[in-house]
Amino acid sequence: MEQSNFWYLQNIDVTGIFCPDKMMSNPEKHQEKVFKRGEYIYLPEEHSDKIYFLLRGRVKIGSFGDDDKEIIKAILGKGEVFGELALVEEGKRRDFAIAMEETEVCIIQKDDINRLFKERSPLQGFFLNLFGRRILQMESRLEGMVFKNSRSRIIDFLVELAAKRGERVGFETVVRKFLTHQEIANITATSRQTVTTVLNELRSKEIIKFDRRRLLIRDRERLAAEVGTGS
Repeated sequence: MEQSNFWYLQNIDVTGIFCPDKMMSNPEKHQEKVFKRGEYIYLPEEHSDKIYFLLRGRVKIGSFGDDDKEIIKAILGKGEVFGELALVEEGKRRDFAIAMEETEVCIIQKDDINRLFKERSPLQGFFLNLFGRRILQMESRLEGMVFKNSRSRIIDFLVELAAKRGERVGFETVVRKFLTHQEIANITATSRQTVTTVLNELRSKEIIKFDRRRLLIRDRERLAAEVGTGS
């Protein structure tokens, strides 16, 4: 069974809340916008007063570390919510959101979400679930950085990616729109060279195949078993 995405919508039709074509009773409360590839949706230090629902495309959430090094926190796809920390933050953003391809979002103001909490009680449960899952994911990532080596973190990420984004094709799993080696490095707190070495090693063992467009995992159990092993 595939694991649910961290920001994935569960048990509530959030589309009907965020999107004006699904909620025509209050179309003035919503805004749809298309972002080009490489265009920032928001940046650190910008005013934090909006929440976003992803209609199509992909969005990268991250922050900038020392020497402006990019740290990727999540890569989101259709049907996911981001910018939700506007509900608990006062003032400014701490991270950035950037479109990885042409991306369309529905936008709702923080004040309108607070109003909808009163009108639609399941929405509160959705955001509590979202915040809880985020905390668990951050704890898991922190534990990985402390207790696992670079190779294991990269393989863990591939296993997670297959569970979240993979499509079963017979006994194999395909992940379309595969990430660059640098993006994987930024997510796993490793280097691009290490990512390349690990991917090539797994390919030589005929566990995976990959190119710029897709990742093919030939055996997910064998891939998971590689965590914690040597080369």
